[in-house]
Amino acid sequence: MKLLPKQENAVYYLNDEVTKEVLYGGAAGGGKSAFGCMWLIQNCQKYPKSRWLMGRSKLKTLKETTLNTFFDICAQLGVSDQFHYNQQSGVITHTNGSEIILKDLFLYPSDPNFDSLGSLEITGAFIDECNQIVFKAWQIVKSRIRYKLKEFGLIPKMLGSCNPAKNWTYSQFYHPFRKKELKPYRKFIQALPTDNPHLPESYLESLRQLDENSKQRLYYGNWEYDDDPAALIDFRKLQDVFTNKFVKGGERFITADIARFGRDKTVIGCWDEFRLVRIVEFDKNKVTEAAMKIQELAEYYSVPMSNIVVDDDGVGGGVVDILGCNGFVNNSRPLDNPETKQPENYMNLKSQMYYALAKLINDSGLYIECDSGTRDIITQELEQVKQHNMDKDGKKQVLPKDEVKELLGRSPDYADMIMMRMWFEYRFKFEFYVR
Repeated sequence: MKLLPKQENAVYYLNDEVTKEVLYGGAAGGGKSAFGCMWLIQNCQKYPKSRWLMGRSKLKTLKETTLNTFFDICAQLGVSDQFHYNQQSGVITHTNGSEIILKDLFLYPSDPNFDSLGSLEITGAFIDECNQIVFKAWQIVKSRIRYKLKEFGLIPKMLGSCNPAKNWTYSQFYHPFRKKELKPYRKFIQALPTDNPHLPESYLESLRQLDENSKQRLYYGNWEYDDDPAALIDFRKLQDVFTNKFVKGGERFITADIARFGRDKTVIGCWDEFRLVRIVEFDKNKVTEAAMKIQELAEYYSVPMSNIVVDDDGVGGGVVDILGCNGFVNNSRPLDNPETKQPENYMNLKSQMYYALAKLINDSGLYIECDSGTRDIITQELEQVKQHNMDKDGKKQVLPKDEVKELLGRSPDYADMIMMRMWFEYRFKFEFYVR
Protein backbone atom coordinates (compact mmCIF):
# COMPACT_ATOMS: atom_id res chain seq x y z
CA MET A 1 0.00 0.00 0.00
CA LYS A 2 1.31 3.43 -0.93
CA LEU A 3 1.43 5.74 2.05
CA LEU A 4 0.24 9.33 1.96
CA PRO A 5 2.98 11.97 2.36
CA LYS A 6 1.94 12.79 5.93
CA GLN A 7 1.80 9.09 6.79
CA GLU A 8 5.37 8.77 5.55
CA ASN A 9 6.25 11.68 7.80
CA ALA A 10 4.71 9.83 10.74
CA VAL A 11 6.65 6.67 9.85
CA TYR A 12 9.89 8.65 10.10
CA TYR A 13 9.11 9.81 13.63
CA LEU A 14 7.95 6.35 14.70
CA ASN A 15 11.34 4.97 13.71
CA ASP A 16 13.73 7.68 14.93
CA GLU A 17 15.79 7.63 18.13
CA VAL A 18 14.14 10.64 19.80
CA THR A 19 10.36 10.68 19.33
CA LYS A 20 8.30 8.75 21.87
CA GLU A 21 4.82 10.19 21.28
CA VAL A 22 3.21 10.95 17.90
CA LEU A 23 -0.20 12.58 17.58
CA TYR A 24 -1.58 12.13 14.08
CA GLY A 25 -4.83 13.91 13.36
CA GLY A 26 -6.77 17.08 12.89
CA ALA A 27 -9.83 16.21 10.79
CA ALA A 28 -11.91 13.33 9.45
CA GLY A 29 -10.86 11.13 6.54
CA GLY A 30 -7.13 11.76 6.79
CA GLY A 31 -6.27 8.07 7.04
CA LYS A 32 -5.51 8.16 10.77
CA SER A 33 -7.05 4.87 11.90
CA ALA A 34 -5.82 3.01 8.84
CA PHE A 35 -2.30 4.25 9.42
CA GLY A 36 -2.38 3.19 13.07
CA CYS A 37 -3.50 -0.29 12.07
CA MET A 38 -0.78 -0.55 9.43
CA TRP A 39 1.80 0.42 12.05
CA LEU A 40 0.61 -2.35 14.39
CA ILE A 41 0.63 -4.91 11.58
CA GLN A 42 4.17 -3.97 10.57
CA ASN A 43 5.42 -4.13 14.15
CA CYS A 44 3.87 -7.54 14.76
CA GLN A 45 5.55 -8.91 11.64
CA LYS A 46 8.90 -7.30 12.38
CA TYR A 47 9.23 -8.18 16.09
CA PRO A 48 8.31 -11.81 16.89
CA LYS A 49 6.59 -12.39 20.26
CA SER A 50 6.24 -8.64 20.84
CA ARG A 51 3.13 -7.24 22.51
CA TRP A 52 1.18 -4.17 21.35
CA LEU A 53 -1.85 -2.27 22.55
CA MET A 54 -4.78 -1.08 20.43
CA GLY A 55 -6.90 1.21 22.58
CA ARG A 56 -9.89 3.50 22.50
CA SER A 57 -12.20 5.13 25.03
CA LYS A 58 -14.77 2.31 24.90
CA LEU A 59 -14.06 -1.30 23.96
CA LYS A 60 -17.42 -1.67 22.22
CA THR A 61 -16.64 1.25 19.92
CA LEU A 62 -13.13 -0.07 19.34
CA LYS A 63 -14.50 -3.40 18.12
CA GLU A 64 -17.10 -1.74 15.90
CA THR A 65 -14.68 0.71 14.25
CA THR A 66 -10.91 0.40 14.66
CA LEU A 67 -10.92 -3.40 14.74
CA ASN A 68 -12.88 -3.54 11.48
CA THR A 69 -10.38 -1.13 9.94
CA PHE A 70 -7.57 -3.43 11.12
CA PHE A 71 -9.05 -6.45 9.33
CA ASP A 72 -9.73 -4.36 6.20
CA ILE A 73 -6.07 -3.33 6.10
CA CYS A 74 -4.99 -6.93 6.66
CA ALA A 75 -7.08 -7.96 3.65
CA GLN A 76 -5.65 -5.20 1.47
CA LEU A 77 -2.12 -6.21 2.45
CA GLY A 78 -2.86 -9.90 1.91
CA VAL A 79 -1.92 -10.89 5.46
CA SER A 80 -5.31 -11.88 6.87
CA ASP A 81 -4.14 -15.47 7.33
CA GLN A 82 -1.30 -14.28 9.58
CA PHE A 83 -3.61 -12.92 12.31
CA HIS A 84 -6.10 -14.71 14.55
CA TYR A 85 -8.56 -12.80 16.72
CA ASN A 86 -9.83 -14.31 19.97
CA GLN A 87 -13.07 -12.49 20.62
CA GLN A 88 -13.33 -13.74 24.20
CA SER A 89 -9.89 -12.57 25.33
CA GLY A 90 -9.78 -9.51 23.06
CA VAL A 91 -6.34 -10.44 21.72
CA ILE A 92 -5.12 -10.58 18.10
CA THR A 93 -2.28 -13.10 17.68
CA HIS A 94 0.21 -13.18 14.80
CA THR A 95 1.67 -16.44 13.53
CA ASN A 96 5.10 -15.48 14.95
CA GLY A 97 3.69 -15.11 18.46
CA SER A 98 3.23 -11.32 18.49
CA GLU A 99 0.07 -10.01 20.11
CA ILE A 100 -2.21 -6.98 19.88
CA ILE A 101 -4.26 -6.44 23.04
CA LEU A 102 -7.53 -4.52 22.72
CA LYS A 103 -8.08 -2.17 25.65
CA ASP A 104 -10.90 -0.02 27.00
CA LEU A 105 -9.32 3.24 28.25
CA PHE A 106 -12.38 5.00 29.61
CA LEU A 107 -12.03 6.69 33.00
CA TYR A 108 -14.39 4.70 35.21
CA PRO A 109 -15.17 6.02 38.71
CA SER A 110 -14.35 2.58 40.10
CA ASP A 111 -10.82 2.77 38.66
CA PRO A 112 -9.67 6.43 38.75
CA ASN A 113 -5.97 5.48 38.62
CA PHE A 114 -6.30 2.87 35.85
CA ASP A 115 -5.13 0.09 38.16
CA SER A 116 -6.56 -2.34 35.60
CA LEU A 117 -3.51 -1.54 33.47
CA GLY A 118 -1.11 -2.06 36.37
CA SER A 119 0.26 -5.45 35.35
CA LEU A 120 0.29 -4.71 31.62
CA GLU A 121 3.61 -4.85 29.77
CA ILE A 122 3.65 -3.82 26.12
CA THR A 123 6.15 -2.99 23.38
CA GLY A 124 4.18 -0.04 22.00
CA ALA A 125 0.68 1.39 21.68
CA PHE A 126 -1.78 2.86 19.21
CA ILE A 127 -4.74 4.77 20.70
CA ASP A 128 -7.45 5.64 18.21
CA GLU A 129 -9.46 8.84 18.79
CA CYS A 130 -7.30 9.60 21.80
CA ASN A 131 -9.08 12.94 22.25
CA GLN A 132 -11.85 10.86 23.82
CA ILE A 133 -9.68 9.59 26.67
CA VAL A 134 -8.24 11.54 29.59
CA PHE A 135 -4.58 12.54 29.75
CA LYS A 136 -3.94 10.20 32.68
CA ALA A 137 -4.91 7.22 30.51
CA TRP A 138 -2.36 8.32 27.89
CA GLN A 139 0.32 8.65 30.57
CA ILE A 140 -0.46 5.31 32.21
CA VAL A 141 -0.32 3.47 28.89
CA LYS A 142 3.02 5.11 28.13
CA SER A 143 4.37 3.96 31.49
CA ARG A 144 3.57 0.34 30.53
CA ILE A 145 5.72 0.35 27.38
CA ARG A 146 8.74 -1.71 28.41
CA TYR A 147 8.19 -5.24 27.08
CA LYS A 148 11.28 -6.53 25.21
CA LEU A 149 12.43 -3.02 24.29
CA LYS A 150 16.05 -3.85 25.07
CA GLU A 151 15.84 -7.12 23.15
CA PHE A 152 14.60 -5.34 20.01
CA GLY A 153 16.71 -2.19 20.48
CA LEU A 154 13.62 0.03 20.71
CA ILE A 155 12.55 3.06 22.69
CA PRO A 156 8.93 3.50 23.92
CA LYS A 157 6.64 4.60 21.08
CA MET A 158 3.03 5.76 21.27
CA LEU A 159 0.85 6.70 18.33
CA GLY A 160 -2.43 8.53 18.82
CA SER A 161 -5.06 9.62 16.32
CA CYS A 162 -7.63 12.32 17.00
CA ASN A 163 -9.96 15.01 15.73
CA PRO A 164 -9.61 18.61 17.00
CA ALA A 165 -10.65 18.97 20.63
CA LYS A 166 -10.12 21.58 23.31
CA ASN A 167 -8.60 19.23 25.88
CA TRP A 168 -5.17 17.78 26.63
CA THR A 169 -4.52 16.96 22.96
CA TYR A 170 -4.74 20.71 22.33
CA SER A 171 -2.70 21.84 25.33
CA GLN A 172 -0.07 19.08 25.18
CA PHE A 173 0.37 18.74 21.41
CA TYR A 174 -1.38 21.14 19.03
CA HIS A 175 -0.86 24.41 20.87
CA PRO A 176 2.87 23.84 21.60
CA PHE A 177 3.28 22.69 17.99
CA ARG A 178 1.72 25.91 16.69
CA LYS A 179 3.92 27.97 19.03
CA LYS A 180 7.03 25.94 18.02
CA GLU A 181 7.38 24.86 21.65
CA LEU A 182 6.58 21.15 21.33
CA LYS A 183 8.75 18.94 23.53
CA PRO A 184 11.48 17.11 21.55
CA TYR A 185 10.05 13.66 22.29
CA ARG A 186 6.62 14.65 20.93
CA LYS A 187 5.51 15.19 17.34
CA PHE A 188 2.24 16.44 15.89
CA ILE A 189 1.11 15.78 12.30
CA GLN A 190 -1.96 17.59 10.98
CA ALA A 191 -4.14 15.35 8.81
CA LEU A 192 -6.92 16.72 6.59
CA PRO A 193 -9.44 14.92 4.38
CA THR A 194 -8.02 16.74 1.38
CA ASP A 195 -4.70 14.96 2.05
CA ASN A 196 -6.31 11.64 1.14
CA PRO A 197 -6.75 11.22 -2.65
CA HIS A 198 -8.67 7.96 -2.09
CA LEU A 199 -11.69 9.69 -0.54
CA PRO A 200 -14.69 10.05 -2.86
CA GLU A 201 -15.89 13.58 -3.59
CA SER A 202 -19.29 12.65 -2.17
CA TYR A 203 -17.68 12.09 1.26
CA LEU A 204 -15.92 15.45 1.14
CA GLU A 205 -19.19 17.08 0.16
CA SER A 206 -20.94 15.47 3.13
CA LEU A 207 -18.31 16.98 5.43
CA ARG A 208 -18.83 20.40 3.90
CA GLN A 209 -22.57 20.11 4.57
CA LEU A 210 -22.15 19.53 8.31
CA ASP A 211 -23.14 22.15 10.89
CA GLU A 212 -20.58 24.95 11.22
CA ASN A 213 -18.93 23.58 14.34
CA SER A 214 -18.51 20.07 12.91
CA LYS A 215 -17.40 21.38 9.50
CA GLN A 216 -14.70 23.57 11.03
CA ARG A 217 -13.36 20.67 13.07
CA LEU A 218 -13.81 17.68 10.75
CA TYR A 219 -13.25 19.25 7.32
CA TYR A 220 -10.96 22.20 7.93
CA GLY A 221 -9.20 20.70 10.96
CA ASN A 222 -9.73 23.93 12.90
CA TRP A 223 -8.56 23.38 16.48
CA GLU A 224 -9.54 26.89 17.56
CA TYR A 225 -13.23 26.50 16.69
CA ASP A 226 -15.28 25.17 19.57
CA ASP A 227 -19.02 25.88 19.70
CA ASP A 228 -19.88 23.75 22.73
CA PRO A 229 -23.44 24.48 23.93
CA ALA A 230 -22.31 23.75 27.51
CA ALA A 231 -19.68 26.53 27.39
CA LEU A 232 -20.62 29.47 29.60
CA ILE A 233 -18.18 31.95 28.06
CA ASP A 234 -18.44 33.20 24.48
CA PHE A 235 -15.08 32.53 22.79
CA ARG A 236 -15.00 35.94 21.08
CA LYS A 237 -15.70 37.70 24.38
CA LEU A 238 -13.00 35.62 26.02
CA GLN A 239 -10.50 36.92 23.47
CA ASP A 240 -11.66 40.46 24.21
CA VAL A 241 -10.65 40.36 27.88
CA PHE A 242 -7.02 40.90 26.85
CA THR A 243 -7.86 44.08 24.91
CA ASN A 244 -10.69 45.58 27.01
CA LYS A 245 -8.52 48.47 28.17
CA PHE A 246 -11.62 50.65 28.54
CA VAL A 247 -12.60 48.77 31.72
CA LYS A 248 -12.28 51.32 34.52
CA GLY A 249 -10.22 50.93 37.66
CA GLY A 250 -11.37 51.52 41.21
CA GLU A 251 -11.12 49.51 44.41
CA ARG A 252 -8.17 47.14 44.71
CA PHE A 253 -8.24 43.43 45.55
CA ILE A 254 -5.99 40.37 45.68
CA THR A 255 -7.11 36.82 44.90
CA ALA A 256 -4.89 33.76 45.35
CA ASP A 257 -5.13 30.07 44.49
CA ILE A 258 -2.55 28.28 46.66
CA ALA A 259 -0.72 25.16 45.47
CA ARG A 260 -1.92 22.05 47.26
CA PHE A 261 1.09 20.32 48.78
CA GLY A 262 3.27 21.45 45.89
CA ARG A 263 1.32 19.63 43.19
CA ASP A 264 -0.26 22.61 41.44
CA LYS A 265 0.80 26.22 40.96
CA THR A 266 0.28 29.05 43.40
CA VAL A 267 -1.25 31.88 41.38
CA ILE A 268 -1.85 35.35 42.82
CA GLY A 269 -3.77 38.13 41.06
CA CYS A 270 -3.69 41.85 41.82
CA TRP A 271 -6.85 43.73 40.82
CA ASP A 272 -7.77 47.33 40.13
CA GLU A 273 -11.55 46.86 40.24
CA PHE A 274 -12.12 44.49 37.28
CA ARG A 275 -8.71 45.10 35.77
CA LEU A 276 -6.34 42.21 36.52
CA VAL A 277 -3.12 44.22 36.45
CA ARG A 278 -0.58 41.69 37.71
CA ILE A 279 -0.27 37.92 37.98
CA VAL A 280 2.37 36.25 40.14
CA GLU A 281 2.96 32.50 40.00
CA PHE A 282 5.38 29.99 41.47
CA ASP A 283 5.44 26.21 41.50
CA LYS A 284 6.52 24.90 44.88
CA ASN A 285 6.33 27.01 48.00
CA LYS A 286 5.80 26.84 51.73
CA VAL A 287 2.65 28.27 53.28
CA THR A 288 4.74 30.98 54.93
CA GLU A 289 6.31 31.94 51.58
CA ALA A 290 2.91 32.28 49.90
CA ALA A 291 1.64 34.40 52.80
CA MET A 292 4.74 36.58 52.70
CA LYS A 293 4.33 37.19 48.94
CA ILE A 294 0.67 38.15 49.33
CA GLN A 295 1.59 40.50 52.17
CA GLU A 296 4.28 42.10 50.00
CA LEU A 297 1.83 42.63 47.11
CA ALA A 298 -0.81 44.00 49.47
CA GLU A 299 1.60 46.63 50.75
CA TYR A 300 2.78 47.54 47.23
CA TYR A 301 -0.75 47.91 45.81
CA SER A 302 -2.29 49.28 49.02
CA VAL A 303 -4.80 46.44 49.37
CA PRO A 304 -6.44 46.06 52.82
CA MET A 305 -6.64 42.56 54.29
CA SER A 306 -10.45 42.64 53.97
CA ASN A 307 -9.98 42.90 50.17
CA ILE A 308 -7.90 39.71 49.95
CA VAL A 309 -9.39 36.27 49.41
CA VAL A 310 -7.43 33.00 49.35
CA ASP A 311 -8.53 29.50 48.40
CA ASP A 312 -9.25 27.97 51.81
CA ASP A 313 -9.17 24.34 50.63
CA GLY A 314 -6.08 22.34 51.57
CA VAL A 315 -2.93 24.27 52.45
CA GLY A 316 -4.56 27.56 51.47
CA GLY A 317 -6.21 27.50 54.87
CA GLY A 318 -2.78 27.98 56.44
CA VAL A 319 -2.28 31.18 54.44
CA VAL A 320 -5.67 32.45 55.61
CA ASP A 321 -4.67 31.76 59.22
CA ILE A 322 -1.36 33.58 58.86
CA LEU A 323 -2.76 36.68 57.13
CA GLY A 324 -6.20 36.86 58.69
CA CYS A 325 -7.72 37.46 55.24
CA ASN A 326 -10.88 36.00 53.71
CA GLY A 327 -11.07 32.30 52.91
CA PHE A 328 -12.81 30.87 49.82
CA VAL A 329 -14.32 27.39 50.29
CA ASN A 330 -15.21 25.99 46.88
CA ASN A 331 -17.84 23.49 48.00
CA SER A 332 -19.53 25.74 50.53
CA ARG A 333 -23.12 26.79 49.96
CA PRO A 334 -23.73 29.59 47.43
CA LEU A 335 -24.28 33.12 48.67
CA ASP A 336 -27.61 34.91 48.53
CA ASN A 337 -28.17 37.34 45.68
CA PRO A 338 -26.90 40.75 46.90
CA GLU A 339 -29.83 42.65 45.41
CA THR A 340 -32.79 40.34 46.04
CA LYS A 341 -31.27 38.83 49.20
CA GLN A 342 -32.68 35.50 47.98
CA PRO A 343 -30.85 32.16 47.53
CA GLU A 344 -29.60 31.26 44.05
CA ASN A 345 -29.90 27.80 42.51
CA TYR A 346 -26.26 26.67 42.37
CA MET A 347 -24.62 23.47 43.54
CA ASN A 348 -21.87 25.28 45.43
CA LEU A 349 -20.04 28.59 45.82
CA LYS A 350 -17.50 27.82 43.11
CA SER A 351 -20.21 27.19 40.48
CA GLN A 352 -22.02 30.38 41.47
CA MET A 353 -18.87 32.48 41.13
CA TYR A 354 -17.95 30.94 37.76
CA TYR A 355 -21.41 31.74 36.41
CA ALA A 356 -20.98 35.32 37.64
CA LEU A 357 -17.54 35.51 36.01
CA ALA A 358 -18.94 34.20 32.72
CA LYS A 359 -21.58 36.94 32.73
CA LEU A 360 -18.94 39.58 33.45
CA ILE A 361 -16.80 38.38 30.53
CA ASN A 362 -19.74 38.11 28.14
CA ASP A 363 -20.72 41.67 29.10
CA SER A 364 -17.19 42.92 28.23
CA GLY A 365 -16.54 43.89 31.84
CA LEU A 366 -13.15 42.25 32.44
CA TYR A 367 -9.62 43.26 31.40
CA ILE A 368 -6.53 41.09 31.93
CA GLU A 369 -3.01 42.42 31.46
CA CYS A 370 -0.48 39.63 30.85
CA ASP A 371 2.11 38.23 28.44
CA SER A 372 1.20 36.02 25.47
CA GLY A 373 2.14 32.77 27.22
CA THR A 374 -0.09 33.49 30.21
CA ARG A 375 -2.83 34.63 27.86
CA ASP A 376 -2.83 31.24 26.17
CA ILE A 377 -3.02 29.42 29.50
CA ILE A 378 -5.89 31.58 30.76
CA THR A 379 -7.78 31.15 27.49
CA GLN A 380 -7.47 27.36 27.61
CA GLU A 381 -8.62 27.22 31.21
CA LEU A 382 -11.58 29.59 30.86
CA GLU A 383 -12.74 27.69 27.77
CA GLN A 384 -13.38 24.76 30.11
CA VAL A 385 -15.89 26.77 32.18
CA LYS A 386 -18.87 24.68 31.15
CA GLN A 387 -22.17 23.65 32.63
CA HIS A 388 -22.01 20.18 34.14
CA ASN A 389 -24.91 17.80 33.47
CA MET A 390 -26.71 20.45 31.47
CA ASP A 391 -29.39 17.98 30.39
CA LYS A 392 -30.39 17.20 33.97
CA ASP A 393 -32.70 19.16 36.22
CA GLY A 394 -31.37 20.47 39.48
CA LYS A 395 -28.89 22.99 40.74
CA LYS A 396 -26.51 24.64 38.29
CA GLN A 397 -22.95 23.37 38.41
CA VAL A 398 -19.73 23.81 36.44
CA LEU A 399 -17.43 20.95 35.44
CA PRO A 400 -15.70 19.58 38.54
CA LYS A 401 -12.03 20.45 38.90
CA ASP A 402 -10.89 16.83 38.51
CA GLU A 403 -12.59 16.61 35.12
CA VAL A 404 -11.08 19.91 34.00
CA LYS A 405 -7.64 18.68 35.07
CA GLU A 406 -8.10 15.54 33.00
CA LEU A 407 -9.16 17.58 29.97
CA LEU A 408 -6.30 20.06 30.23
CA GLY A 409 -3.63 17.79 31.64
CA ARG A 410 -3.08 20.31 34.46
CA SER A 411 -4.95 22.17 37.17
CA PRO A 412 -6.93 25.32 36.17
CA ASP A 413 -5.10 27.48 38.72
CA TYR A 414 -5.32 30.75 36.76
CA ALA A 415 -9.05 30.38 36.12
CA ASP A 416 -9.73 29.64 39.78
CA MET A 417 -7.78 32.71 40.85
CA ILE A 418 -9.76 34.90 38.43
CA MET A 419 -13.08 33.34 39.47
CA MET A 420 -12.54 34.26 43.13
CA ARG A 421 -12.67 37.97 42.26
CA MET A 422 -16.46 37.62 41.94
CA TRP A 423 -16.73 36.67 45.62
CA PHE A 424 -16.35 40.32 46.60
CA GLU A 425 -19.30 41.27 44.37
CA TYR A 426 -21.54 38.95 46.33
CA ARG A 427 -20.10 39.16 49.84
CA PHE A 428 -19.42 42.89 50.00
CA LYS A 429 -22.60 43.97 48.24
CA PHE A 430 -24.74 41.63 50.31
CA GLU A 431 -23.30 43.03 53.52
CA PHE A 432 -23.95 46.54 52.25
CA TYR A 433 -27.60 45.78 51.48
CA VAL A 434 -28.06 44.05 54.84
CA ARG A 435 -26.84 47.14 56.64
